[in-house]
Amino acid sequence: MKIKICGIKDLTILDSCQKNNVNFYGLVFYKKSPRNVSIELASKLINYKKNFNIFPVGVFFNHYIDDVFDLIKKLNLRYIQLHGNEDNIYISKIKNKFDVRIIKAIGVRSKDDLEKIKMYSNADYYLFDYKPNKNELPGGNAKSFDWSLLKNININKPWFISGGINIDNISEILNNLIPYGIDISSGVEERPGIKSTHKINDLLEILNAK
Repeated sequence: MKIKICGIKDLTILDSCQKNNVNFYGLVFYKKSPRNVSIELASKLINYKKNFNIFPVGVFFNHYIDDVFDLIKKLNLRYIQLHGNEDNIYISKIKNKFDVRIIKAIGVRSKDDLEKIKMYSNADYYLFDYKPNKNELPGGNAKSFDWSLLKNININKPWFISGGINIDNISEILNNLIPYGIDISSGVEERPGIKSTHKINDLLEILNAK
């Protein structure tokens, strides 16, 4: 099972991810998010661990596609996550221009939301997350959806589960679901945008034991 920790902003936390065998770390390019990073900081983080077996994922929310192109080129990104209303055409334009793997986030509130995977056939992975209300920011809001909706789900592409995952509820996923990966953000934070090495160590101890 792959592990992704999203919203990385400093080298100490990236070190902790590496030591705990985390597979992916998310770099959030969304100015309204407390986890937002500048291009300069993202470049510093990427260069710091470029020779290690942990891969950066650029996370975007309804960006102008030319801006996404620019960041892919500047940072040499190989994985990106689209967390907004980007459609299949948007995904195709990126994949036709760059050799990248695309994770498409899908907000889930009911079983009907899972039908949206048919709209994103050009994505390489799906990420099922809590579906925010209109006044909420996307991702990293410490809220979960009904994970039982994913039980026995039959999808022809690998998928991640996300949304309020922490040390108190991780066993629910491990005991009942078989995702390709688990995406964690708020569950390893002291406060929004500030990750905790202790929380990462404690949660990954459970995951690495599986």
